[in-house]
Amino acid sequence: MSKPIVVDLDGTLIHSDILVESGFAFLRSFPQKFYQPLQWLSSGGKPALKTKLAERVNIDVTTLPYNTQVIAWLEEMRAAGRRIVLATASHESFAHRIAEHLGIFERVFATDESVNLSSHKKRDRLVAEYGERGFDYVGNSHDDIAVWEAADRAYVVNPHSGVVRKAGKRDNIEQVFENRPPSHKVWAKSLRLHQWLKNFLIFVPLLAGHHLNDFHLVGLAVLAFVAFGLCASSVYLLNDLLDLEDDRHHPVKRKRPLAAGTMPLLWGMGLCPILLVGAFAIALAFLPWRFNAVLLGYYILTLAYSLALKRHVMVDVVVLAALYTTRIVAGAAAVSVPLTFWLLAFSMFFFLSLALVKRYTEVHSTLKAGREKTRGRGYLSSDLSVVSSLGTSSGYISVLVLAMYIQDERTAALYRHPQYIWIACPLMLYWISRTWVIAHRGEMNDDPIVFAARDRMSLLVVALCGFAFWLAT
Repeated sequence: MSKPIVVDLDGTLIHSDILVESGFAFLRSFPQKFYQPLQWLSSGGKPALKTKLAERVNIDVTTLPYNTQVIAWLEEMRAAGRRIVLATASHESFAHRIAEHLGIFERVFATDESVNLSSHKKRDRLVAEYGERGFDYVGNSHDDIAVWEAADRAYVVNPHSGVVRKAGKRDNIEQVFENRPPSHKVWAKSLRLHQWLKNFLIFVPLLAGHHLNDFHLVGLAVLAFVAFGLCASSVYLLNDLLDLEDDRHHPVKRKRPLAAGTMPLLWGMGLCPILLVGAFAIALAFLPWRFNAVLLGYYILTLAYSLALKRHVMVDVVVLAALYTTRIVAGAAAVSVPLTFWLLAFSMFFFLSLALVKRYTEVHSTLKAGREKTRGRGYLSSDLSVVSSLGTSSGYISVLVLAMYIQDERTAALYRHPQYIWIACPLMLYWISRTWVIAHRGEMNDDPIVFAARDRMSLLVVALCGFAFWLAT
């Protein structure tokens, strides 16, 4: 009888780690009990931690980021008569559900409440079952080296740094599977560098106060832009870790690196605090204390949004609008320029409209898919018309605020010809109306800011509005 092929799970069969996934699933479901996993780990070690998490959270194994290349190869080997065995340090409840879903495994060995089946313990279990050199093994990490030493042939999948060199000392490596995308693309998508476009709102107070010729203030604004970007990327990573399962059910978000498994979850966990520390290091070293206070408030509000607020109807869009506006407040704090009533009023109504566009797009997709409720949100498909009505009204109110700003006496002190700003009003009405028509047709990107940055007509409207304000000066 041919020797069985024993396959590791985390990082090998799937581009993910079940322990990390279950940990963040627990944090999302029970944020007030964030300390409990540490208690379980200290009192009973990894077996207790994995068992407790498995008892309290559910992971949809059908949407996990499986390594399709490895699975296709295993199916070929199984068709050729090889026995396929799953051996993993993940908890047995998850392992059996994955095995049942894939339908290619003869047996399953996994961690239970008493034994963490990793490294030497996995090797000993397999040797006791199949004998020394009685099996081939497929793995990816340094923990698998001990198992490869007892295996007949070694198969290495997307190896960690130095793994191939150490595993190759026995000269039994049969094949190396490598199907990771280029790292620079993964990093750019994970940090969502394209979302840094929103941080250009930090420069709005400089523009509104006509201070672009002050290079010192421009320099402070640039530092604020970088600090806010690092902080935002940290939050994006945390949000993606908390939303792994929901993102995998989304047609666009499932391609995000953490959800798709192209970035290891441990990297995401490590980057979150590093980026956050970098953001506040810049802010504390170079920027006023008011900016630091706004940045801290932004982080706390975003954290609350990720953990709870985004699942409450209408609370989520008001918070999103506030987060956009916070960038303008941060810009004013960074350069010590006073905020005006008109700027704050315009931004709140305008960004509330954009937040509702984003939610409308999700509800529209839910309705189109024949589902009643949006995943991870509190909206029903029947809410579509209400969201549309509120969003268009909010957008038009922002234009009304702009018109009233033109008539304010203080505006005349900033502009020689404030009447030219009226040109921006019909342009804004057109852009808001067009944006909502596109959303109604189901052609809107899930983020309207990113859509606008790529849309030629939107860029033309921005340029014409800028020209109107230039004429007014």
